[in-house]
Amino acid sequence: MRNLLLALSLSFFTCTVQAADWLSWRKVGDATLTWGPFTLYTSQLLTPDGRYRGMSRDNALIITYARDIDRDELVEATRDQWQAQGILQQEPQSEAWLRMLKTLWPDVTPGTQLAFVLTDGQGQFWYRHPAAQTSFTPLGPRQSAAFSSRFLAIWLGPHTEYPDLRKQLTGGSP
Repeated sequence: MRNLLLALSLSFFTCTVQAADWLSWRKVGDATLTWGPFTLYTSQLLTPDGRYRGMSRDNALIITYARDIDRDELVEATRDQWQAQGILQQEPQSEAWLRMLKTLWPDVTPGTQLAFVLTDGQGQFWYRHPAAQTSFTPLGPRQSAAFSSRFLAIWLGPHTEYPDLRKQLTGGSP
């Protein structure tokens, strides 16, 4: 029993250390996504040195939601963005990725934060509930490089539907 408790506490400590590491990164830029008069979310991009060097380098994209959005709507918005960028047609795994997101993501409320952190080519989702503004917790396993690049392309890719948002997040970097 003692070994089990030690293993559990070490895994929690490891997740906390990983979160603390990227939380100390410097902000590159921030942006707000609106739909008509409504703010949907604010976002910010962090990197270890505060400079954007491309989607394949270490990045942390943090989204703070301003409205209630259920997980199905979040997944459908991802589908729509991938459709617009041609990712659904080009990537045979995209439907499996969307099913995975549906099981992984929570419904969000104002103040909920979801982060996607790319380190060493693989991404990790993190979640912070508005009532627990002190810590992020990991959501699911680390994601493949293929998934990670497609997911970040929604905001940072050259074919994003939101070029102004991309420019604000990346500090004007191409």
